[in-house]
Amino acid sequence: MVGVTVQTDNRVHRMAVEDPVPWFRKRNLRYLYFMLFPCLMGIEMTSGFDSQIINAVQLVPAWTDWGYKGILASALPLGAVIGLPLIPLVNDNLGRRWCVLTGSVIMIIGSLIQGFAINAPMYIIARLIIGFGLPYAIVAGSSLIGELAYPKERAVLTSLFNAAYFVGAIVASGVTYGTQLIPSDWSWRVPSLLQLSPSLLQVVFIFFIPESPRFLISKDKHEEAFKVIVKYHAEGDENSEFAKAEMAEIKTTIAIELEHSKRSWLDMVSTAGNRRRLLIGSLVGVMTQLSGNVVISYYLGDILALVGFTDPQFAAKYNIGNQVWGLVCAVITALIVMRFRRRTMYLFAICWILTAYVGWTASAAVAIERHNNAAAKLTLFWIYFYQPGYNIGFNALTYSKRENFFGTNVNPVGLDPVNGIGWKFLIVYSVWILVEGLLIYFLWPETSGRTLEELAFLFEDDERARKAEKAVESEIHKDSSISDDKGAEKEVV
Repeated sequence: MVGVTVQTDNRVHRMAVEDPVPWFRKRNLRYLYFMLFPCLMGIEMTSGFDSQIINAVQLVPAWTDWGYKGILASALPLGAVIGLPLIPLVNDNLGRRWCVLTGSVIMIIGSLIQGFAINAPMYIIARLIIGFGLPYAIVAGSSLIGELAYPKERAVLTSLFNAAYFVGAIVASGVTYGTQLIPSDWSWRVPSLLQLSPSLLQVVFIFFIPESPRFLISKDKHEEAFKVIVKYHAEGDENSEFAKAEMAEIKTTIAIELEHSKRSWLDMVSTAGNRRRLLIGSLVGVMTQLSGNVVISYYLGDILALVGFTDPQFAAKYNIGNQVWGLVCAVITALIVMRFRRRTMYLFAICWILTAYVGWTASAAVAIERHNNAAAKLTLFWIYFYQPGYNIGFNALTYSKRENFFGTNVNPVGLDPVNGIGWKFLIVYSVWILVEGLLIYFLWPETSGRTLEELAFLFEDDERARKAEKAVESEIHKDSSISDDKGAEKEVV
């Protein structure tokens, strides 16, 4: 439903929503949001840059001399899978900023090796290194954005995080369009080296923003955490009722979480709530990568060639246009995300991309089997039509990107016009997208209109949520009593 959010009794959420002062009139918050862009928003630019390097460089004749389409494309997400188990060691012990820095440095090293690779194995190793570092930055960066943002703007900022993907994609597709005519290896070395640019921004600017107050509280640095909340969420007012309520909510939530946690991997399956979290979190990761987007991102050249568009110049221009269109869709969706229920948006998105894939499959079949030029042109429309739906469901709502490597590796095999199954490969995605819709309908909870602390207890019994809310109310009443006592003393004097 438009303009509707879930009604909650959470005091912090109510206070944030009722705050009449917009963010751009708050000096400290304005500075924070401005710095989030070079520090954190650019992280997803690396993902966008990478997709277009592989996609656009495949249009460069010099690149095809090496072959290895599947493994070159899947090397980066495979590296991400290898790096995932180690992320909590850095993120939970050193902090979000150091985790972003660690991932960024690793990606810079990988980009340098990639740009100066002398053979295919070296290029693959470089992409594994970039992939290893990418989830460090993504996991910590997306968390830090959500934990630093004022609750009122949190949904928009976390949605914009993934929109930055298209900025990197546009730059990369533009660069490769310009370098594809270079008659040497520099046609792919230049864009490969430029992939370090977003990571370099993060290395330079990451310590211009504060550490997450939630991380600080988890390390018993309560005073430091309160200073961060006061500065950016209360514009320096230490007596702010909102700052004290938010501090109390975070402290209580973390204390309850630690009370029911053994701090081990088994915590993920120790309760029914955690098992459902794990299932939904895993499915979000799978759906983010297996909803047909990887085919467009990494193998657009093959798709166009399949229906008769074999000119590299046309493919490169079409690619740039598709990325610009994706950015427009992503930004618009991010700005309106708070007007819709999250679960409804997911279901709407699935229906949209299913329509796109069914139409795409039908037009591709007619174009190939009957050599129909009109159907081939209609295929171009369906690829563009896909973008708004995907952005509604899997860019605006998914701010912690999960990686997979199976789908990326088999896509070029299925799309091979000689040995593959051609347009029939699209049927596989159509069926899977339908399955995704059923999973979302039966498993997805509604999350709109809730604070991060409320979401921590979404799948648990209400007792924990009530305990956290009581702590907030107690903190507010305690401060009110102190203020009243001081006022009474002044009157007596």
